[in-house]
Amino acid sequence: MFKNHEVTLRAIAKDLKKDDSQALVVGVGQGSNGPVLLDNPLPAKAANALAASLQVLGITGAADEVRRLPGVPEVGAQVLVLSGVGKLTDNQTSEEALRRAAGSAIRQLAGVSSVAVALPTTTVGQAAAVAEGAALGAYSYTGHRAADAAKTNVGTITIFTPAAEDPALAPALERASIVAKAVNATRSLVNEPPSHLYPETFAEAAKDLAKGLPVKVTVMDEKRLEREGFGGIMGVGQGSSRPPRMVKVEYAPARAKVKLAFVGKGITFDSGGISLKPAGSMMTMKCDMAGAAAVFNALLAVAELGLPVKLTAWLCLAENMPSATAIRPSDVLTMFGGKTVEVLNTDAEGRLVMADGLAAASAEYPDAILDVATLTGAQVVALGNRVSAVMGDDGVSAAVKAAADRAGELFWPMPMPEELRPSLDSPVADLANIGEKMGGMMTAAVFLNEFVGKAKDGSTIPWAHLDIAGPAFNEGAPFGYTPKQATGIAVRTLVAYVEDVLARTA
Repeated sequence: MFKNHEVTLRAIAKDLKKDDSQALVVGVGQGSNGPVLLDNPLPAKAANALAASLQVLGITGAADEVRRLPGVPEVGAQVLVLSGVGKLTDNQTSEEALRRAAGSAIRQLAGVSSVAVALPTTTVGQAAAVAEGAALGAYSYTGHRAADAAKTNVGTITIFTPAAEDPALAPALERASIVAKAVNATRSLVNEPPSHLYPETFAEAAKDLAKGLPVKVTVMDEKRLEREGFGGIMGVGQGSSRPPRMVKVEYAPARAKVKLAFVGKGITFDSGGISLKPAGSMMTMKCDMAGAAAVFNALLAVAELGLPVKLTAWLCLAENMPSATAIRPSDVLTMFGGKTVEVLNTDAEGRLVMADGLAAASAEYPDAILDVATLTGAQVVALGNRVSAVMGDDGVSAAVKAAADRAGELFWPMPMPEELRPSLDSPVADLANIGEKMGGMMTAAVFLNEFVGKAKDGSTIPWAHLDIAGPAFNEGAPFGYTPKQATGIAVRTLVAYVEDVLARTA
């Protein structure tokens, strides 16, 4: 149903002239005294002439600055591309800056079929970062365009690096390809219009995308959800003509060392329900299922990488619509596991479906739970459109932050002040779905915490909540490897988190 543009990644260490790429990308940075041409495979005479001409050409080396020049005959490519990496520190650049520069160049070279990227990479980690950024940049959403209405994305990317001779690079490139494919699949699901993507078709897409991988996909329809007591998902979905689904995706290799669970918010369109959103606030609400898309594709990436972890993803899918059958403010829902919630605002629906998912995940006693959701507008107020929040158990939150830093995604830890819990008290139910407005991102996390269960030893299951409300959807201009609209945020962090957990248990 949802096909991704295929990208071929390869690496070479020499004989660049024998490579048949149409364009060659080299890097330019912002030094203390002006633009600096970074290490590259150009002949010395050509490189020196180019370096001396950067300022005259108006090239600054700023991030996202991509300029095309005629190719240099000695290296074969028809076009020489200068890609800015931003400010340099001691004439060095970070892996994330390399990732973004590669992604920006490949994104802006749409229409070119093959590109060689010769950014300065001396280590396997740097080369893998360039490859990942390039693969992320080779994305666009064209599912509903005429075949000739969009430029073709770059199909073949050659990484020119001395690390090509390191045997560790091949698996690193494979990982980069798998992770980028998962991010791009997430983007495509989020970009799909709500006329085409709703709970039933999301579930069908999950089964389709999982084919060929060692995972089990179980789809719970509305009859089963009602029978088994998933009152949050059923309540949110009852106003729509398209009934809800819970999709459980399981990866359970025989040699698993640890057991983890992911829970994702999957509101395929959020009108606000009876507590109707203003028209302008609905324009991006097809992205309200980005959490479910992220956890699902992260699990597929973990499975394709063959990581020794038992991982279950719970996709909480519903459409929040106003109708004669929709839940009303003051209704009381009985969630999975038996807790009751008074619904004071039907636009605080994400936490209702997530509550069911967290309770169901807890019932299987995982070693840790991560949930991902476009949960609150308060996240955007607090951290903006590019930084996501992480809250929950201190240890898990710190591990998520470390994984995000390694992956190149921006997450920031936020507290869950204990004084927020009383604001969720209800006179008629166990708790209400909204509480203290100020710091609403944290109040929502405090609500979710009520549905994280106990481990077999009686302790609370370690848990963290990732609020990606702003970063999940880019309403502005594309930047780096990030396109306009869906970004695929959290996939890389989730995969890195699993790898880090396994490294600690080795």
